[in-house]
Amino acid sequence: QVQLVESGGGLVQPGGSLRLSCAASGRIFGVNRMGWYRQAPGKERELVAVITSGGSTNYADSLKGRFTISRDNAKNTVYLQMNSLKPEDTAVYYCNAELLVWERGRYDYWGQGTQVTVSS
Repeated sequence: QVQLVESGGGLVQPGGSLRLSCAASGRIFGVNRMGWYRQAPGKERELVAVITSGGSTNYADSLKGRFTISRDNAKNTVYLQMNSLKPEDTAVYYCNAELLVWERGRYDYWGQGTQVTVSS
């Protein structure tokens, strides 16, 4: 079964840090772009950051300087390092990736989401 599995969410105090991970697994032979999105209560899902297979990155303007996206191609894993967290960063964070699936081709996948809560 092809899937994206996220980990690393939780409760953190304002000003703290968290690192999210998302690993692609299953019958895949490659991973193109990978990224993170988030959805706060009552709001639409929004882009956080994306990274290409070559390492080029793109961030939401409001998050530049606090969040860093990276990936390990050997592990088919993408990371999101979040620093100086604010209460407004509270959301469900979703991993997204374009996976190259054996005998099926190129497909867009989403993870199940991981909750990040920033609160004192």
